[in-house]
Amino acid sequence: MRNGKLVSLLFCFILFQAMGAHCLAVTLKKELLFNRYSLNDSYTYGEEERSFQWDKIASILDQIEDNETQYVKYGYLTNYKNRKGKAASIKKYTINEYNVQQDEDGVSRYQAIPLYEVNDTLRPVRYGRDGSLIYILEKHPQFYLVKVASIAGKWLVPKKYINTVGNENIDYVAVIDVSNQNICVLEKSDADWVIRSMNPATTGKYDPPYRRSTPIGIFVLQQKKRKMIYNKDGTTQRGGYAPYASRFNAGGYIHGIPVNLPRTKIVEYSYSLGTSPRSHMCVRNASSHAKFIYDTLPREQSLIIVIQ
Repeated sequence: MRNGKLVSLLFCFILFQAMGAHCLAVTLKKELLFNRYSLNDSYTYGEEERSFQWDKIASILDQIEDNETQYVKYGYLTNYKNRKGKAASIKKYTINEYNVQQDEDGVSRYQAIPLYEVNDTLRPVRYGRDGSLIYILEKHPQFYLVKVASIAGKWLVPKKYINTVGNENIDYVAVIDVSNQNICVLEKSDADWVIRSMNPATTGKYDPPYRRSTPIGIFVLQQKKRKMIYNKDGTTQRGGYAPYASRFNAGGYIHGIPVNLPRTKIVEYSYSLGTSPRSHMCVRNASSHAKFIYDTLPREQSLIIVIQ
């Protein structure tokens, strides 16, 4: 069930948290700017009932707005392809099916950022994901004290693993739902969050040794590539490219339909969108929707939120 018409429908969610008498509220308003392949709020896939989880999305946006009022500066963790240095080994780890150390939450050491407890900088206790949104609380000579948006508590992080952004407000988010295989884009407009698109997507499938699940979390859009070149699995041979790629975590991008060689022209749509996880970690979209995200969401001032 799809709806390609522009809609103006007001959603209001008043959300209460167990924080004394503190009440947080966010308003979602639907005014689509991209209206191709648009899904309804609730729809059917096979015998499954699927939907956009607006209550969960509103709750996360509430938390983000609340943090913006509490903390002056934000940034993100960064260690793409271990370019900032291999993360130190944590105190307790396991070896995963990719033959890489991981922490108790399944975060791999490769491309990760070491998180130290506030009173112990000798050895980290867990890993943070590349691209994770952080709020900077204090700056020290070698470490920053931060709050990671998707991890409870406060953490010390070596400053080389942090990119600071400043005190700019976040005005754009893309929300990826790995359970419902959909994606939406929202824009902050005055006091409202306005829904700009509602589309099918295909997320990452956990299938070692080459495929990984799309990670859950709150990430900053770090990089854009008009063409993201990829190799054939397990080789250095070029396999093709994905158009209009927006990177948010390690090798995870939002992008259009992959173009496998010898084809060279952009493919607009695939029957697999909105069905089940099957990509290598990235989030596939209709290529025109990937271009909408690529053109609309500013780098380092937009969030990519992955929910389940």
